[in-house]
Amino acid sequence: MSRILIWFRNDLRIHDQAILIHGIEHNPEIIIPIYCFDERQFSTTSFGFPKTGKFRAKFLIEAVTDLRKSLQKIGNNLIIRKGIPENIIPQIAIENKIDLVCFSAEATAEEIKVEKKLSKKLSQVNIRIKSIWQSTLYHPEELPYSIADIPDLFTNFRKKVEAKSKIYYCLKTPQKLPSIPTIEIGNIPSLQDLGLEDYQLSSKSVLTFQGGETKAIDRLNHYFWEKDCLKNYKQTRNGMLGSDYSSKLSPWLALGCISPRYIYQQVKKYEEERVKNDSTYWLIFELLWRDFFRFTAVKYGNQIFYKSGLQNISLPWQENWSIFELWCEGQTGYPLIDANMRELKSTGFMSNRGRQNVASFLTKNLGINWQMGAQWFESMLIDYDVCSNWGNWNYTAGIGNDARGFRYFNIPKQSKDYDYQGNYLRHWLPEIAQIKGEKIHQPWTLSPHEQKQFNIQLGVNYPLPMVDFFPSIKNNQKVYLNYTS
Repeated sequence: MSRILIWFRNDLRIHDQAILIHGIEHNPEIIIPIYCFDERQFSTTSFGFPKTGKFRAKFLIEAVTDLRKSLQKIGNNLIIRKGIPENIIPQIAIENKIDLVCFSAEATAEEIKVEKKLSKKLSQVNIRIKSIWQSTLYHPEELPYSIADIPDLFTNFRKKVEAKSKIYYCLKTPQKLPSIPTIEIGNIPSLQDLGLEDYQLSSKSVLTFQGGETKAIDRLNHYFWEKDCLKNYKQTRNGMLGSDYSSKLSPWLALGCISPRYIYQQVKKYEEERVKNDSTYWLIFELLWRDFFRFTAVKYGNQIFYKSGLQNISLPWQENWSIFELWCEGQTGYPLIDANMRELKSTGFMSNRGRQNVASFLTKNLGINWQMGAQWFESMLIDYDVCSNWGNWNYTAGIGNDARGFRYFNIPKQSKDYDYQGNYLRHWLPEIAQIKGEKIHQPWTLSPHEQKQFNIQLGVNYPLPMVDFFPSIKNNQKVYLNYTS
């Protein structure tokens, strides 16, 4: 009989859990599951932001806590350590005469570097390793081409994958695990233990995100089955205010609290039992985008993080901190941008539509280095996913593999299109909440009389626009064309 160590990473669940199943197949005498809070993930980014901010850190703590409870229910437990995984895991493996260490394979440089260091140390003491890819809807082996040959256009990727590839069924959830040996279990750290401040969630938050597999499945059941929202997903997904305009499964997906294949199977069940339409397909479509970004990150490696991006376009990005901080704080004078940035800072979440607009404004209106925005999102987002975040920023900055030249969002128009009544703006911008009608989208058009009527003084209690919209677009487009034509 063998002795197995299971290293959990961004796969904090027991359903559809390949590393657990692989360990069980060895008929183990013992299984030791471990999660290590990697201290490097709680340092700072190159621009000085907390690498893991308080919202995501709290969500992670909750997810690890839930995983421990799930393992305890099936006769096991979760060992907790804080430090450097490639140092800690070999030590535990040696002390407990481990034969095999199983873990999920990751896609990007920092995580792969840890895997390689760990593998080297384990091989030196003759401990076998098994890394398993399980973060995507489609397994790499099921793709109709090698990773190196993945198309650079999402549409081309999607069409061929949908036509030629299949999706594996979810693995069965283990009902019983062998107990772990006598070993120090370890305490799950608090925010303070990780060097972060505790906080109370903003009363303006439209949804309380709580980490863990249990809450992930609860959220899916709520959205699919209880509220029956999936049938309208395509029509409502671009909303910005409220809890149920979109699935909001992304935080749980990012930490692997829910499997993309589980979501897919639930969509298929919904299609059989309720309705099959454009909306049910569109949720799968979004999972495909997630796959595309992940496989693209593997294909291009560190290039996804370079200032010149996947297209290797060197643009003269600015790093003006006073301007950047106004964007971060939601003080740009453009209500749609300001509302979204304040929501992000207060809750750690922002709608997909909001992310596209604020990223466009930072890069196409302000000309600020997109890497600063990407790192701010890394720090703040509760659903930060390295591949999707950096892939989307590449795309928005016009230097990604699927970018379409100098493409920008018309912020005032987007504001009216997606928040016509201005309810989202009023929710997050109390200083302009009294403005009636569509002028809330462009408060700079208010006359002095209207400013007095609505109790607003532009430039005093709400900023004037920091740039003129279309002239700033034109200037940055000229720069882009000078460097790309």
